[in-house]
Amino acid sequence: MGHSIGRWDGDTLVIDTIGFNNKAWLFVVTRRTEMLHVTTRLRRLDLGHLEIVAKYDDPGAFKNSVTATVVDVLAPDEEIDEVVCENNQYTEHVGAK
Repeated sequence: MGHSIGRWDGDTLVIDTIGFNNKAWLFVVTRRTEMLHVTTRLRRLDLGHLEIVAKYDDPGAFKNSVTATVVDVLAPDEEIDEVVCENNQYTEHVGAK
């Protein structure tokens, strides 16, 4: 729903997303504009925890940036799988539209 570029910053995967189209939504009820810029930082804290920090900048909709932090607890024997999504072909395999 936008254009994302990822890069590594040490042990953190940083994903910058801009160019959102009208199919994207933000928190279901929050309005947004085409100026929306989302920076997502993913970091494995340890074997059982994945930290996700997302910063939302949209000067057309917000007075200030909004940052949300989530720490997911993974099952002790759970690993993070790689998913390749080229031209949205992955959605065909999971039934998403």
